[in-house]
Amino acid sequence: MFNPEATGLLATGDNLNMNAVITVPAAAIPGLTWRNRFAALGPDFFTELQPTPLPSPYWVSRNQALARELGLDEQWFTSQEALALFTGNKVAESSQPLASVYSGHQFGQWAGQLGDGRAILLGELQTAAGPQETQLKGAGLTPYSRMGDGRAVLRSSIREYLCSEAMHGLGIPTTRALCVTGSDAKVRREEIETAAVVTRTAPSFIRFGHFEHFSYSDQHEQLKTLADFVIDSFYPECRDADQPYAALLQAVSERTAIMVAAWQAVGFCHGVMNTDNMSILGLTIDYGPFQFLDAFDPGHICNHSDTQGRYAYNKQPNIAYWNLFCLGQALLPLMDGQEQALAALESYKTVFPQALEGRMRAKLGLSDMLPGDKALIEGVFKLLAADKVDYSIFWRRLGTFEPGAANEAVRDLFLDRPGFDVWSLLYSERLMQADKGLRADLMLKTNPKYVLRNHLGEQAIRAAKLQDFSGVDTLLMLLQAPFEEHPGQEKFAGFPPDWASSIEISCSS
Repeated sequence: MFNPEATGLLATGDNLNMNAVITVPAAAIPGLTWRNRFAALGPDFFTELQPTPLPSPYWVSRNQALARELGLDEQWFTSQEALALFTGNKVAESSQPLASVYSGHQFGQWAGQLGDGRAILLGELQTAAGPQETQLKGAGLTPYSRMGDGRAVLRSSIREYLCSEAMHGLGIPTTRALCVTGSDAKVRREEIETAAVVTRTAPSFIRFGHFEHFSYSDQHEQLKTLADFVIDSFYPECRDADQPYAALLQAVSERTAIMVAAWQAVGFCHGVMNTDNMSILGLTIDYGPFQFLDAFDPGHICNHSDTQGRYAYNKQPNIAYWNLFCLGQALLPLMDGQEQALAALESYKTVFPQALEGRMRAKLGLSDMLPGDKALIEGVFKLLAADKVDYSIFWRRLGTFEPGAANEAVRDLFLDRPGFDVWSLLYSERLMQADKGLRADLMLKTNPKYVLRNHLGEQAIRAAKLQDFSGVDTLLMLLQAPFEEHPGQEKFAGFPPDWASSIEISCSS
């Protein structure tokens, strides 16, 4: 059994013996019985280990909506027993906790073996929506922690908790977050911070990097085992294809294209699109230095650590393809040559632009496609970029646009008002061919009023550090229904303050 204490790398406040983890009978936890299908793949894929307890844990926030979806008993979910389990201080007896091994390319360079350095998979819950894996992120050292301490801090845990639920509220494929627990245990980053654990769920946490690990280490039998597991569990339609593994690559490419198109349309910057941060299911995963755009800048870099701008907003579509190419290389031992892999990747080049154009037409309130729509979309992006117009506010206000009217609320966002007038005339002419009632409904359901701007997250984090978690819960409520008006909460939908531009987000978490 892996023993974090033996490594001498425990963070301050983590000096609790592994024997302190208590096993709880599964029958004592309503609705919480685990399956362990990933564990059944065999020891080459993971290391079994127990979470490292945190002293005196407390609730930061609980996602009651997700708890209901998972079938958890609501009363139990408020209990001290639930608090202990989702901090890693107790483990259900049906759980088989493990950390998985994977490799990957980081910032374009092969990084070798990586793995779950602080995430521990508890198992898989059976839910009405299908099986859901559940992880504790920040639950202590694993064999893959490298020089890390296996912990997450309150700051980054709150950001991931809120953003994963914000993305879900926006209808973008993502991992989910069930709760955040905290502790006064100290963790050193750029400064001393306090520890936290975020519990996150997904149908699977398998990444491109899992396939790269076994391919680069010439473990082709394990590579096939993993690919077969993914096909049988999540892509059963690929099993009947002439080339199942090429079909898998194509299916992953298309899901990834749809996901990234959704990112671009809503103005989301991921920040660290390494291959080990890419989900095999086309889910947004690993929320680190993310950002929703304030002023529209196509070249915006949200990650302070990304000194070369590799993961800038406008580079995300091509980086996604580059990562898929790496996945294709990893799958080559299971396919009949590189040409087959390249053919499987080709669909990305078709699906992404179609998906993005479809989302942008919806943001404009257009339910059908006509010649000239692409030029209309490109035209507004040029105007937004030239004047660095607030991205979310522009699209929300555009829902009030009326052909032939002055439209001051939208027009006043631009310095180049003559340029906007030229574009608005073209837009007005296009709207004459659209159903007005359908347009208004489509725009209200496509252009969110509330997004997780950096300054909103920062304000909630500052209060949380003082043990005031009300800001976290308020943001969670708004972000789970971002298209609704939420009367009385308009301050969360306004322009960012001047100090917001000075916020720097790095890979440190």
